[in-house]
Amino acid sequence: MHNWISALADLQDRGEPCVLVTIIEELGSTPRNAGSKMVVSAEHLYDTIGGGHLEYKAMKIAREMLASGRQDTHLERFSLGASLGQCCGGATVLLFEPMGRVQAQIAVFGAGHVGRALVPLLASLPCRVRWIDSREQEFPEQIPDGVIKIVSEEPVDEVQDLPAGSYCIVMTHNHQLDLELTAAILKRNDFTWFGLIGSRTKRVKFEHRLRDRGFDPAVVQRMRCPMGIAEVKGKLPIEIAVSIAAEIIATYNANFGQQTTTHAEPIAQLLPSSRRSQAIQ
Repeated sequence: MHNWISALADLQDRGEPCVLVTIIEELGSTPRNAGSKMVVSAEHLYDTIGGGHLEYKAMKIAREMLASGRQDTHLERFSLGASLGQCCGGATVLLFEPMGRVQAQIAVFGAGHVGRALVPLLASLPCRVRWIDSREQEFPEQIPDGVIKIVSEEPVDEVQDLPAGSYCIVMTHNHQLDLELTAAILKRNDFTWFGLIGSRTKRVKFEHRLRDRGFDPAVVQRMRCPMGIAEVKGKLPIEIAVSIAAEIIATYNANFGQQTTTHAEPIAQLLPSSRRSQAIQ
């Protein structure tokens, strides 16, 4: 069994949310002293605050917090004898602290110049990033913490492994690959946000090709192309990257804590449309 501190570090490295439970006050006879901690994840329990019904009750509360996405800390007092049937007979106060919840799961397809500018920005946010390209030589030597590098000969196959509610960014070196990735993402239609790099002309061409493939126009309208916010102008890779990151931040701030559905409100209703063409990698 991991102790609580190593378990917490491991869970945070993996981007797995958990709740840290701490005894902050003990009154009378209690199974463990103030300061004792345990970590509760969706599937596992690490360390102990004394076992018995108190620990079971604390674990249940922590998992309810995880399931609901609750982010506020709170205190709860337990009488060990009367309410929990433990022989100690004292009372204890527990602090529940949600830890490590990731606000966005992001997939970036493409390790070109805009991708290399964008991914470090995303990695500095409360996000987990999958960075996908078929060309290993395009990735930098140092991959930011919180980013998983995926070198795949078939990037389109990676779409099926994305968590529901992902943020998807397509900016590869190949228009046909962009189209196939777009089709795979729209076919799933369970993303929170999907952006395709390119101009309005590229969007019109893609809309026509997707319509020929039988895609519902309402689904295609969920695609952001051009993506990014209009207030951040310019065509340098970092300028485009900042614009895209800003739209993602606005989107997850608007959606965090809400259940994502395939009929989510289009981001176009939340933000002004981008009025500039974007560089094609």
